[in-house]
Amino acid sequence: MNRIPMTVRGETMLRDELHRLKAIERPRIINAISEARAHGDLKENAEYHAAREQQAFVEGRINEIEGKLSNAQVIDVASINCTGRVIFGCTVTLASVESGKEVVYRVVGEDEADINQNMISVTSPIARAMIGKQEGDSVEVRAPEGVLHYEIVQVAHL
Repeated sequence: MNRIPMTVRGETMLRDELHRLKAIERPRIINAISEARAHGDLKENAEYHAAREQQAFVEGRINEIEGKLSNAQVIDVASINCTGRVIFGCTVTLASVESGKEVVYRVVGEDEADINQNMISVTSPIARAMIGKQEGDSVEVRAPEGVLHYEIVQVAHL
């Protein structure tokens, strides 16, 4: 199976979620199912069916996280010498060629991507356009609003 790249932070987030699901959510749902069963007829018991649906979701998410963690390739970018080249996990400052406005993105795994925190997935169009480039290089990104042009101002390993 393919290795799934993730930062140390991404691995920690997944492990924390897995622990929460196994230690808190799973027992809570089991109790809810037991209580709903005690109410009698299961055919028309909405609480029972809701709890079973939650149980299926939680078990599915546990399996998904365990699969990702078993195939994880954890990359600690802080331990890699910064060469000025864009790699997974680095933080990149881009300047728009048109407006000169700067934006900072961190290239992360799919599970930890959050555009509100300027964390973009390694599979996103802008990250794919930047990977392998270095400070001073131009980047062309095809976006829904057209082709965007950026210059890589700085690459940092934080």
